[in-house]
Amino acid sequence: MQIGFIGAGRVGCSIGKYFVQSGIPVSGYYDQAAEAADSAASFTATKSFGSLKEAAAQSSLLFITTPDSIIVNIWEALRLQPLQGKIICHCSGALPSSAFTGIGQTGASCCSLHPMLPFSSRYASYQQLAHAFFTVEGQDTAVRAISKLLESLGNTVCQIDSACKPAYHAAASILSNQVTAVLDTGYRLLESCGFTEAQAIQASSGLVRQNIENVLQCGCTKALTGPIERNDLATVQKHLDCLNEEDKRMYQVLGLKLIHIATQKNPAADYSQLQALLEHAC
Repeated sequence: MQIGFIGAGRVGCSIGKYFVQSGIPVSGYYDQAAEAADSAASFTATKSFGSLKEAAAQSSLLFITTPDSIIVNIWEALRLQPLQGKIICHCSGALPSSAFTGIGQTGASCCSLHPMLPFSSRYASYQQLAHAFFTVEGQDTAVRAISKLLESLGNTVCQIDSACKPAYHAAASILSNQVTAVLDTGYRLLESCGFTEAQAIQASSGLVRQNIENVLQCGCTKALTGPIERNDLATVQKHLDCLNEEDKRMYQVLGLKLIHIATQKNPAADYSQLQALLEHAC
């Protein structure tokens, strides 16, 4: 099996490097920006293709690792090439494999694959992939081949229904990107107390890490602490009083969700007053 990549950004570079280091044959890269393909090929010690035709001809498995917005356009061009017996896979978390319209007419099979990882670096994120969890959906032939390949490297692969892709990707975004927004809000509040940004991050690092570790080890319900879990109305009111309207709305929404978790942890507690406080906060 020769694996080719269409798209030489962070995801393509990372997965290609991971495969090469694991002894999986990678044919090379094609990108509309030739310099990006050249750079990826150099990084992975593979080839830089000058066209989709060349990439398709020299690859039995093709990963489309472009931004979601151009996957369909890439496919419409790729499907004009001889694809009999090949596997086509895109790496969008939100887009299903049905984006490959007319795949049956080409003799190829298709799937979508998504690693639950943040790819922050084009040349370093590959180091995380040995422990990555992947989801896959699509046609049976492609799903089996991709799953077998990744499982042979020690990765866990979970097959999901294509109809679940939007909810799955929303979950991944909330657990990753939107956590960043919550952290930024906390850091800004510390900065308003006189901390620099660097000091705010450093000072809270133990708190952030330990809380995440607690959640990962024992789940959200058992890990929950703080004034909402303690049903501390006075402290929650002080929090609300010092927040601007935007941050107060976020505190309100998240606080009401925390009450739901708190009632699971402390079923005998009465959180009705706290809930009323938060519901009328804005």
